[in-house]
Amino acid sequence: MCGIWALFGLDGKPMNCICENFEKISHRGPEAFRIEFDNRVKNGYLAFHRLAIVDCHNGMQPMRLNKYPYLFLLCNGEIYNCNKLREQYNFQYTTKCDVEVILHLYAQGGSDNVARSLDGVFAFCLLDIEQKKIIIGRDPYGVRPLFKLYSNSGHLAISSESKGLIGIRKHIEDEYILQPFLPGNYEEYELLNDGRTRLLQTINYHKPGDKPNFQVYTPWNMLSNSDVHKNIRKLFSAAVEKRLLADRRIGCLLSGGLDSSLVAATLVQHAKKHKLPYKIQSFAIGMGDSPDIIAARQVASYIGTEHHEIIFSSKDVAEILDKVIYHLETFDITTIRASVAMYIISRYISQNTETTVIFSGEGADELAQGYIYFRDAPTAMDAHNESIRLLKDIYLYDGLRADRTTSAFSLELRVPFLDIQFTNYYLSLDAAIRQPQGGIEKYLLRAAFDGTDILPSKILWRHKEAFSDGVTSIKKSLFQIIQDIVEDKVQDEDLAKAHIKYPHCTPKTKEAIYYRNVFESYYGGQAETFTPYFWMPRWVKDIVDPSARFINHYSADTNSNDDNQIDN
Repeated sequence: MCGIWALFGLDGKPMNCICENFEKISHRGPEAFRIEFDNRVKNGYLAFHRLAIVDCHNGMQPMRLNKYPYLFLLCNGEIYNCNKLREQYNFQYTTKCDVEVILHLYAQGGSDNVARSLDGVFAFCLLDIEQKKIIIGRDPYGVRPLFKLYSNSGHLAISSESKGLIGIRKHIEDEYILQPFLPGNYEEYELLNDGRTRLLQTINYHKPGDKPNFQVYTPWNMLSNSDVHKNIRKLFSAAVEKRLLADRRIGCLLSGGLDSSLVAATLVQHAKKHKLPYKIQSFAIGMGDSPDIIAARQVASYIGTEHHEIIFSSKDVAEILDKVIYHLETFDITTIRASVAMYIISRYISQNTETTVIFSGEGADELAQGYIYFRDAPTAMDAHNESIRLLKDIYLYDGLRADRTTSAFSLELRVPFLDIQFTNYYLSLDAAIRQPQGGIEKYLLRAAFDGTDILPSKILWRHKEAFSDGVTSIKKSLFQIIQDIVEDKVQDEDLAKAHIKYPHCTPKTKEAIYYRNVFESYYGGQAETFTPYFWMPRWVKDIVDPSARFINHYSADTNSNDDNQIDN
């Protein structure tokens, strides 16, 4: 994980502008930074904040190789098939840094060869001085963040987070757009003589569920023709294993729910297989003995992690709420609520442990139909299409939450459920078998691991809970605690006039108005491009709050009278 930043075409003496804005993403790479320009490129600057994960000594960027003196690379990412590509094409690597392969792929076959060959997560900017081109690309699910500012007259700037671009707007006199760079896309720009740029093409190289173009980690002929459950286990295991690439200590978030528990259990298996010289640390968070704390404790004991429990209070929530919104760069209600605990747990990991690489369960709900409202899908194909939509937009919501809350404390996130081969296979299965069965969401995923002893049965079949209930309790959910905190900070009159002040995504509650006010104080004017819509459950009528509590068939785990009760 790191922070990349580039600026092309700003006239005058832009160093003050560069330093002021580049510094705002320093949390993504606190160990070293570099700002570089080349006399062959007028008004062109590349900058990098580094958090060393692979090849700690030789991975500084912008990366240049003697073999390709005309190429400069910025990349925030992990390329899991870097060694496979080296063997496949007989590339001669100069460093042990996984992103070096991008330079070789580009020199071999251009931009399209890069985008379609990479198995990993990435956001990159490649400058080709010889061809006078700039290439920008992002991984298929937007696991690594990237923003772009582009003006009508050809100013171009990119940054891992939008806070690194907000201050540039005042230096641009003509019309511009500042927006997230779309996942699964790459763009080529012509570099003009005055340092400005011209967009040549935008290519969508991957859509959710597409088959990989690269040589996959698990050869397709190794999968069973009939045993779907076995294939799911095999591909998920491979998705975790390939993500062990790191020179820093690895740990995992653990809520005691299905997704994080499967990730943690599989991670521990591979840590033993590869003889990692330390015990995997797991981290759980809650208020007192919340359902998540209790369940995570049971999982940690079962799989054998070095387990940490972080207890937080309503005072902690009040103290960090504005900071969370600043780091998230959104006003979406669900995203902010779910980010509070993840922000606190990331802070704890950073301040109290040496763990830097964090495995987590993001993507499972979108891929495997884990949200409770999937039970209300009219047809199997409606449910399938909803999965595709959620995966397409995950970079705006759950993916954004996971990246920003961890990167705020210089941690790197790994999300095996968003593995390209795994998602392709899972989405290729018959739509009907991927639906909830008997009121149980993610039924197929659970069934695939049933009988394997990877997890206690009560954990494997633990029902879906609203995140706010899992980290607190049924008595008072996290979203109710937040509503109490903001109640006196927003007036009734503000709510009545919200449609006038905020015509886009008009807030319907005081909580939503508070989030929007804080967002606008940092990112004024960017609401439509940063958050196109509120995340809300589908097929549920007459609700204004996204919490699962307002879905009729939701029942929270009360730790009593429940067949799947989690023992303390």
